[in-house]
Amino acid sequence: MSLTSFGQIALSVSDADRAQAFYGEALGLPLLYRYGDLVFFDLSGVRLMLSAAPEPGQPIAIQPTPGVCHYFKVVNLEQVYTELQGKGVVFSEEPHLIARMPDHELWMVFFHDPDGHALALMEEKPLG
Repeated sequence: MSLTSFGQIALSVSDADRAQAFYGEALGLPLLYRYGDLVFFDLSGVRLMLSAAPEPGQPIAIQPTPGVCHYFKVVNLEQVYTELQGKGVVFSEEPHLIARMPDHELWMVFFHDPDGHALALMEEKPLG
């Protein structure tokens, strides 16, 4: 047996409409489909499933977990950061260098979705 990749990542949200607008319109993720309060986006072949509470505004069944963060790989972190700020995404800081590796630098910036889930943008910038 070997586990090779994620097929789907699920996040509980309090309001499917608000989450669909944030992930689809603000972050620009391609919408696959929606089935009731389940909203599915494509992340290069991995599905992101947003699952809403039975009624909008009700507490979600699974609260955001401290220490869990979902990282989106991007090219040109500064440009994506600026574009998302223009769409109302609020970041906790500016993009910054996390680590220098032998062949690249790892840069990141962090933010939260409307339900408090920790999210980040990351770019592996080649050296030279």
